Amino acid sequence: MAGALLCSGDCRIRNVPLLADVERMGQVLSALGVKLQRQDDIIDVNASEIKTSKAPYELVTQLRASFFAIGAILARLGVAQMPLPGGCAIGARPVDLHVRGLQAMGAEVQIEHGICHAYVPGRSGRLKGAKIYLDIASVGATENLMMAATLAEGETIIENAAREPEVVDLANFCIAMGAKIRGAGTSTIIIDGVPKLHSTDYTIIPDRIEAGTFLVAGAITRSELTLSPVVPDHLTPIIAKLRDIGVPVIEDSPNCLQILRADTFRAADIETLPYPGFPTDMQAPFMALLSLAEGDSLINESVFENRLRHASELNRLGADIRVKGNTAFVRGVPLLSGAPVLATDLRAAAALVLAGLAADGQTTIQGLRHLDRGYDRLDTKLQQLGAKIRRIYVAPTAQSETDLVPKTTHPEESILT
Repeated sequence: MAGALLCSGDCRIRNVPLLADVERMGQVLSALGVKLQRQDDIIDVNASEIKTSKAPYELVTQLRASFFAIGAILARLGVAQMPLPGGCAIGARPVDLHVRGLQAMGAEVQIEHGICHAYVPGRSGRLKGAKIYLDIASVGATENLMMAATLAEGETIIENAAREPEVVDLANFCIAMGAKIRGAGTSTIIIDGVPKLHSTDYTIIPDRIEAGTFLVAGAITRSELTLSPVVPDHLTPIIAKLRDIGVPVIEDSPNCLQILRADTFRAADIETLPYPGFPTDMQAPFMALLSLAEGDSLINESVFENRLRHASELNRLGADIRVKGNTAFVRGVPLLSGAPVLATDLRAAAALVLAGLAADGQTTIQGLRHLDRGYDRLDTKLQQLGAKIRRIYVAPTAQSETDLVPKTTHPEESILT
């Protein structure tokens, strides 16, 4: 959606999930003057007129991904004002890599009173190609700078770029609009700037983290599950770890996976790493699974420094987990027991749902605003698989006619399983 700002015409984006974050991003773009229309899983974006270069503080602070629009706005208008981002409190995610990259491309950037002000000096108002090295292989910085470089003058080289499938998909989207990008999916991305991008009709890739969550759902409930459409190559570390734990995973076809029943689970060690390593977004779901494994497992969270808070909530369900720094020591238990728990972030919410599916008795989960940021009607899909799960609404808010996603949650709603 941020990439569509680069195009002065119509863009159609398909396979868009119903997420709270999609709704918020739509609100950010609408505030900039962009026209959006949604039907089912399709969003039509028309950014022919960007009426302002300043994004609204109250929206950007709720959604970290909205900061990714600064590169596209700066490339289109030569000026951008973006509040510093918010999102899940899972650790420090500074924007210095974004800022230094834009500065290398000729932008003047200042951060004052929580607002990032950027502009391109000179009569052309266009960014200049540059050689940029990222200290950390940041997905957000890679995407932001890649988008900015598509309309820059000359060649931009991003070294130590993130290699995640989502980076490749964004590059392919930009290429579909006429951008010249090489090397996406490797640690070096080369962008030859063009004066203008054109309209496109693009289908985004399946969500590998949602797919991984369903694979763990099948494993933790000792069920057989067929999952499609997926891209198995995007799930390689997840599939490998499930097999290491003793869960059979079969690739039925190029876009289909089947998980078979496993009566027991083996302990395993996990260290989260940037792609193609084990994804940090699957750490919490696997902690729930390993809490039922035979033996002791060790989980080291090396990507974010504050992403183990779900351990204490899993312990409420009877898990035996000790946390020291960024490492969790998980001693498997025979059985989990239902209890009231609180989701502390997006993936923690998914982990608690998975644990609740496997627990004896009823589990009540609060904090679903986190879950709905990144999962498209997870409870409904689980119901269709036979899960005994229901959502209870507490004082739901009215839905605006401009919302891109139906209002499904309130901070105090809960899921019962």
